[in-house]
Amino acid sequence: MEEVKFRHELKHYINFSDYISIKSRLRSIMHIDKNANENNEYKIRSLYFDNVYDKALMEKVIGVPKRHKFRIRFYNDNHEFIRLEKKSKIRGLCLKDSEKITKEECEKIINGDIEFLRDSNKKLFIDLYSEMKGNLLRPKTIVDYTREAYIYPIGNVRITFDKSVRTGLNNINMFDDNLATIETIDNKYIVLEVKFDEFLPQIIRDIIQVKERRATSISKYEAARIYG
Repeated sequence: MEEVKFRHELKHYINFSDYISIKSRLRSIMHIDKNANENNEYKIRSLYFDNVYDKALMEKVIGVPKRHKFRIRFYNDNHEFIRLEKKSKIRGLCLKDSEKITKEECEKIINGDIEFLRDSNKKLFIDLYSEMKGNLLRPKTIVDYTREAYIYPIGNVRITFDKSVRTGLNNINMFDDNLATIETIDNKYIVLEVKFDEFLPQIIRDIIQVKERRATSISKYEAARIYG
């Protein structure tokens, strides 16, 4: 049986000056993510789920230490590689379960046709089906943003800068190329995320130290839900 491995996750709001300073230092020791384009970035679109009582949102706002949420995600407008994900969190530790899902299967879920999930041999599909039937989980909102990611092998460190975070308001059709979106996080801020396994190397810790900026509880889903 494969070992379940939680990772540490830290998040900060930083300004553009912080971003330029941290990035210039990171690039001397870290590798850019292999999926990045010529601008060292890639686009992410996620469809988040919640139930009729906004359980996932309320648990995040209240700060429930043990919680999870489901989302469907693709990158760079590529509908050939889509992932269904369940992100679990216990205090500062995170675990992500993921399965490949097709565009046709996503469209079925969006339209409420979910029986195929029950008949799947994929545990994550069955988990989603159980949540949708038992806890009234439904597709809730779309979140778009641009990510710049850096990798450091020691400690399995991944540092990302998330920019231009936007929401699709009440539209849940994640395949709509003309989806109208609205900014959810003031564009003068960038979300810095730091993920690592057992330890964060001191050289990385020193680089990401920013004066008067503390790790905070940031959720792009929560920011998006302000609008619906």
